[in-house]
Amino acid sequence: MPEGLIRPTELRARFARSLSTLYGSEVPAYNTLVEVSEAVNADVLAALGPEAERLGSIGRVTAERHGAIRVGTPEELAQVGRIFGACGMYPVGFYDLREANPPIPVVSTAFRPTDGAELAANPFRVFTSLLVSDDRRFFDASTQAQLEEFLGARRLFPDELLDLADLAEKGGGLEPVDADRFLELATASFALSPEPVDRSWYDHLEAISSVAADIGGVASTHINHLTPRVLDIDDLYRRMTDRGIVMIDRIQGPPLATKPAVLLRQTSFRALAEPRTFREADGSVAAGALSVRFGEVEARGVALTPAGRALYDDQGLAAFPDTEQGLHAAGLAYYRRDPGGSDTGLQPIVYEDFLPKSAAGIFASNLTSDGSMDAAQRASVRDAASLQEALGRPLHDPYDLYAAQI
Repeated sequence: MPEGLIRPTELRARFARSLSTLYGSEVPAYNTLVEVSEAVNADVLAALGPEAERLGSIGRVTAERHGAIRVGTPEELAQVGRIFGACGMYPVGFYDLREANPPIPVVSTAFRPTDGAELAANPFRVFTSLLVSDDRRFFDASTQAQLEEFLGARRLFPDELLDLADLAEKGGGLEPVDADRFLELATASFALSPEPVDRSWYDHLEAISSVAADIGGVASTHINHLTPRVLDIDDLYRRMTDRGIVMIDRIQGPPLATKPAVLLRQTSFRALAEPRTFREADGSVAAGALSVRFGEVEARGVALTPAGRALYDDQGLAAFPDTEQGLHAAGLAYYRRDPGGSDTGLQPIVYEDFLPKSAAGIFASNLTSDGSMDAAQRASVRDAASLQEALGRPLHDPYDLYAAQI
């Protein structure tokens, strides 16, 4: 590769920092969340020493973010894939949130690094949801037609950005001036748009699903949340509450326990009312507000094997062994042996992905509408194969990626 290129690893790190700065300017409570997360992590490191870094170095944990965005069409999803591909982020996993409680009319994947060294360097990931506009349980024929017309008329990403993304992915990076331009355009594409929102159209979609309105009721996409990682999420929840930040009702994911941390625990502060302008039926523009964006935080544990995940889904955490050696011996979680081959020297492989129930729980806790769904109507078929077709690039199986790290 040519010397002097800004490689995907650096593009990814800079993109994460740029989005964090953007989101902090748009949602100031996010800055508080990051500040408290860093304080908690420093305290855990001081108390536990090297053990605190068992699931990743403090540098990685402190820098780590995951984001979430939502798009409306397969074409938009494929374009997102090109932008993230430039940053060495690839689609991993298939999530159908229509099967969650409450049901949400989207299917999702997560764009992230797939290589262990790349994850260690910068593990930025973006949970990306695609609206299923032809699912009759949510959208009647008239609404589907209106959605497809509305979504088909918008353009989320400029051609210059997509061309730079393709250049980066093909060439293994970008010249510094092109990298700066790519990051400028990419960050701006995920900023909250000042364009007025059609109130009647937004309200119509919101009665069906707040998430559908956030995707198909506006002319742009935006960062829905960014998520720092914390080493003690229960302590963080208490500290945020003490600062007067209104948190959602509970922490999603496995319960607090003395057993080894597995999978993912998440919580957030509640979505805040953000000023937006609305276009009324008579064409006038009026001030208003929407509450769709929130501040999420996560704590990550060891990745479970298919057997471990099946046990967790069936019986919960209580059925698990009390030690990491027990998890490893039972084939329930992914570990690397240390170079000396010691039976006790296991290195946990961090869970890099998401839990549909937890994602839906976070979404639901921040929704402004309960929405509506007619279960008697036809469900649209969506699976990993159909999502891969929409992406136009391979959809990776997370279990294969974990197994490759052993």
